[in-house]
Amino acid sequence: DVQLQTSGGGLARPGDSLTLSCDASKFTVTVYYISWFRQAPGKEREWVSCIDVGDGRTIYANSVKDRFTTSADNAKKTVYLQIRSLKPEDAAVYYCATSNMMSMFEHEYREWGQGTQVTVSS
Repeated sequence: DVQLQTSGGGLARPGDSLTLSCDASKFTVTVYYISWFRQAPGKEREWVSCIDVGDGRTIYANSVKDRFTTSADNAKKTVYLQIRSLKPEDAAVYYCATSNMMSMFEHEYREWGQGTQVTVSS
């Protein structure tokens, strides 16, 4: 049973904005950190961002830090990833995952969402 529900993906044009959601409301234990990863076709999954859901502190991959924003709504137990000025290279399946530490390494993450597809095309 997947406890993280990702949504918000879809088809967008270059330059558009898109906001992805990661719903952690099914979790029965405390969630400390949530990261976003993405995997483009034929490429390895890469870390995108991480948020400390307690204090809102965030870190980003250098490749996205100017266009991506991660935020949390603790009342809804939902984390968001806003992507601005979409580029074709942003096309990927985006995953969220939980960890007990702020990390960019996949092996630190124990629970994963099912992923949401972002397609960028004019």
